[in-house]
Amino acid sequence: MKVRSIFVLAVGAALAFSACSPAASTAPSAAPSAAASASAAASEAASASPSAPAAAAATVSLQLQWAPQAQFAGYFAADKQGYYAAENLTVNMIPGGPNVIPQAVGSQPDGPEFTISWVPKVLQAREAGSDLVDIAQVFQRSGTLSVSWVGDKITDPCQFAGKKVGVWDFGNEFEVTAAATNCGLKPGLEAGGDPATQYEKVIQPFDMSLLLTKQIGVAEAMIYNEYAQVLEATNPETGALYQPSDLNVINYNDFRTAMLQDAIFARESWLKDPANQDVAVRFIRASLKGWIYCRDNPADCVTDTLAAGSQLGAGHQAWQMNEVNALVWPSPLGVGMVDPIFWGQTVKIAINSGVIKGTPTISSYDTTYVKAALATMTDQDTIGKDFQKGTVTVTPGGN
Repeated sequence: MKVRSIFVLAVGAALAFSACSPAASTAPSAAPSAAASASAAASEAASASPSAPAAAAATVSLQLQWAPQAQFAGYFAADKQGYYAAENLTVNMIPGGPNVIPQAVGSQPDGPEFTISWVPKVLQAREAGSDLVDIAQVFQRSGTLSVSWVGDKITDPCQFAGKKVGVWDFGNEFEVTAAATNCGLKPGLEAGGDPATQYEKVIQPFDMSLLLTKQIGVAEAMIYNEYAQVLEATNPETGALYQPSDLNVINYNDFRTAMLQDAIFARESWLKDPANQDVAVRFIRASLKGWIYCRDNPADCVTDTLAAGSQLGAGHQAWQMNEVNALVWPSPLGVGMVDPIFWGQTVKIAINSGVIKGTPTISSYDTTYVKAALATMTDQDTIGKDFQKGTVTVTPGGN
């Protein structure tokens, strides 16, 4: 069956969750027998003759975390290269954006079958009643940065004291505020707080305008997006593009407050159906093949991203694809697998910074489905041990 990638507008209203009390365990859930049976069936189907259909046809939706961009290139590639079609899947991709809370949309009983979101956001939603489960952890590293001008000499979150610190809301700020909390700093400077122990927390737009106009001292940025936006801008003092040497960059992977980000989530209630378990394995397998393709063919995936409706230029998407690949690869445990050490770090930081109240339940993530997918991909490099990030030339305005 031919794959259709249908981009429709997603409703941005947040879901009202009922309260629940998490159990005390961070261990991955054991493979349920029904899921194991579905996985085995999917594996057999995948290894069958190419002329035979992989499995029963299914149509599913994927809620993206943001508007179409190379952050989701692996899914666009899975469509373009026919990997979803080979699994007899029709995948409708729903764009996100500034008014969309993907974990809220994905938690609705009649919501999309699959959702891309960040782990701490979903853990918070689960405490409020969501049953989303991390079934494939695609990003192995965090892409969150805080960026400032080199002259301000802010090289550590502990130097936020007395500064205007830009962050996004909707849960995007967790890593930044957690790092400040570790330094004994808290917001409130704007209300007459102590500049030695407090900073002014500024909710910034989803761009770098406040930093470029020096209305804030520090700005939150993704390494694959907003950081490049600064480098693509012209320095009015020189007439040339800004250079990395003009900036100080705090990478939260270096400060042990990085949290797991883009993962594939599905509702636990939806996964109870063995037929849906089979669909989940097939969807994951096709998607991971898409990410492998983007690792090995980044230029093709930039083209696919632009065709998928990206409003950002080809130069910017080339930068983004290069940086996103470095968040996925290498995947030491296999692409899509959860690193239990990083999971534990995410949970610890989320608790210590007040993002969640207690330890997540045992069903917060389940590697059953990704393991079943990887078991049938032995002919492919699913680790990327030899991956090396490329070099991309910054272009004015990202064009």
